[in-house]
Amino acid sequence: SLPDAFAAFFTEVVRRLFFSGVDRDEETRVKVKELNDEIVLIGQDFARNIRNGKLTIEVEDVAELDGLPQDYIDSHKPNDEDKIILTTEYPDAVPVFSYAKSENLRKRMYMAYNNRAFPENISVLENLAKTRYKLARLLGFEHYADYVTADKMIKSASNADEFITNIVDASGDRAKREYQELLERKRKDFPDATQINRWESGYYSELVSKENYSFDSQSVRPYFQYEKVKKGVLDVTAKLFAVEFRRIENAEVWHESVELWEMFEDGKLAGRFYLDMHPRDDKYSHAAHFGIKTGVAGKQIPESSLVCNFPEPTEQPPGLMEYSHVTTFFHEFGHLIHSMFAGRQRWIGIGGISTERDFVEAPSQLLEEWTKDVSTMQSFATHFETGEPIPSDLISQMNLAEEFGKGLAVRRQMEFARLSLSIYDRDSANIDTDEMVKNITDEYSLFPFVEGTHMQTAFGHLDGYSAIYYTYMWSLVLSKDMFSEFDQANLMAPDVATRYRKTVLAAGSSKPAKQLVEDFLGRKSNFAAYQNWLNQ
Repeated sequence: SLPDAFAAFFTEVVRRLFFSGVDRDEETRVKVKELNDEIVLIGQDFARNIRNGKLTIEVEDVAELDGLPQDYIDSHKPNDEDKIILTTEYPDAVPVFSYAKSENLRKRMYMAYNNRAFPENISVLENLAKTRYKLARLLGFEHYADYVTADKMIKSASNADEFITNIVDASGDRAKREYQELLERKRKDFPDATQINRWESGYYSELVSKENYSFDSQSVRPYFQYEKVKKGVLDVTAKLFAVEFRRIENAEVWHESVELWEMFEDGKLAGRFYLDMHPRDDKYSHAAHFGIKTGVAGKQIPESSLVCNFPEPTEQPPGLMEYSHVTTFFHEFGHLIHSMFAGRQRWIGIGGISTERDFVEAPSQLLEEWTKDVSTMQSFATHFETGEPIPSDLISQMNLAEEFGKGLAVRRQMEFARLSLSIYDRDSANIDTDEMVKNITDEYSLFPFVEGTHMQTAFGHLDGYSAIYYTYMWSLVLSKDMFSEFDQANLMAPDVATRYRKTVLAAGSSKPAKQLVEDFLGRKSNFAAYQNWLNQ
């Protein structure tokens, strides 16, 4: 209703004014603005160093690429000096971790990958923490973590601490079983092995999936050609939410590989977005959704962009993607479609993806579920040579294999969450992020810390998410609960999707996220679906 929407808009305005120091004296308000401006500039330095921090490793013998997909080998030819150059960008690095038989190659790639933007970002990150601490103290908070969680669903740093601890405890037994399974597989190669190293985890996970769960992740790659996956993402979401996507040919864009698309609903233009999907020099090296313009009902349509780094659809190889790339595409498009539907509010302050930050990931995590569904996958995942749809039994095996490592993955996420919180939940005067990373790894991880690595220097979320990386797992709990409402036998059934779109996506932040979830569920949210998933 209008009063409810206005109340939400008014609340958001007041909250923003409070965090800008509106209730303080002029001197304090000026200082708050200066600190916020400084934080933006430091964050830009942090991101720039990551973007420019691409490292390379040299391979002198093609035999060292043994185990990697043939199309990967074919696309990495020796240069004029007879050396093969691999970069730390996703399309180069991820296959090495999963498939390369050479432990030396995997370790070299791991060391390079976890030293991007080192040493430049060590001091930048420490400066970022100190500046945010000053801001929080100026506004009356004990530290920045309390400042940044105050307007989130979780409400405080202490609640975030408790949540992280609970998830760590819940995943402990499963993580230990999975680690032992990896170690047992390694002992087939090295009988005296006593541990699994970080650079081995992906490789031995792949072998366990292949040998224990009859799944080889390379077997699905021929079905994930970039252009077909893109079409699949667009077709699935269009059908699910009753919209149409049209590409604008010859559009004015910032790079020749960028595409401009428009979304139509009932024949009317309802949104516009850009797809910038392939790696290039000096480009953002992760995958993310960026809002360009928030929609306002009756005045302007929403505009967004996806910036990703998927393999290019060249003639040979035809841009074959990892399954993880496919889920990432669906995930990021979940953010985009949320911004499209939420951009219809009368007031700009509650349109777009403006819900509490720890809810933002839930809609994108929800859309990932369609990548596990047989009928959905077969609608677009066809073999690039034969045109045959991906076999249903292969999807089943893939889903079964994907369950392995879930406990270890959750623990890894909690390492990131704890690091994110720890950098900002204290006086920043004497922060040593290297020591912090090592201590958290020793406490939370079953894999030993790798000396000489500095993963925090390229962990971009330490700027954008600051203390609230816990939100990925917090929102996953909500996502699993909401997904339980969908017909698991027919995920494309329109009734639930329409209700979800109206009560959650289109509502923007016209209501607190807790209320949006309850409106959709018809009850209070709980941990049951998440616990079932974790123990599955």
